[in-house]
Amino acid sequence: MKPPGSYTALEDLGRVRLSRHFALRNFLYSEIGNFFGRPNLPDDPDLLIAAGTRLATDLLDPLTETFGPIDIRSGFRSSALNGFGAVEVRPQKCAANDRTLAGHIWDRRDAAGRMGATVSVSIPWFAQQYEAGRDWRDLAWWLYDHLGFHEVYFFPRGAAFNLQWRDAPERRILSYIAPKGVLVKPGRMADPARRDRYSDFPEFRGIRYPAIPHG
Repeated sequence: MKPPGSYTALEDLGRVRLSRHFALRNFLYSEIGNFFGRPNLPDDPDLLIAAGTRLATDLLDPLTETFGPIDIRSGFRSSALNGFGAVEVRPQKCAANDRTLAGHIWDRRDAAGRMGATVSVSIPWFAQQYEAGRDWRDLAWWLYDHLGFHEVYFFPRGAAFNLQWRDAPERRILSYIAPKGVLVKPGRMADPARRDRYSDFPEFRGIRYPAIPHG
């Protein structure tokens, strides 16, 4: 597929369905792009769709089918837009391009040739409890035990987090919320009592949807 060269081509690209619950349009909005009038157009739509499909199918659909609606805060960024956000926007909101390939830049593989995609997510069901004092690690350990992510990075506002799918996942969880730093990574043992922390969470993928007819 060629990069979109017209409004109608971009419209058609946005309609591409990545999973049961998400179309590509859900991930193309950018506040930096909107405010500064910068387009957010992929260089490699096929890679964009392939990485986004894995992110949506493997990680975001299970979240939606467990907790109900989730908020997508930031998804795909083109190399051009991410570079602009990293260099020219203050306060700086984007990491340098070479640090977010196969991250927020879905349509370029990283230096090791791995495909990946990152999205910033907030879960209203949990955010309300977090604002009332619940520990962010309750959700972090649930994610660890239920989703095949590469990396999760938590932020203080509403316990939102970056959620990354990537080839050859390393299963890291980090946080800017106290206690800051690394919660779990390869070589560090997970909390053996972690399941008690989320025993009141909804049933995994417990929201039932009508069967999709075939043919």
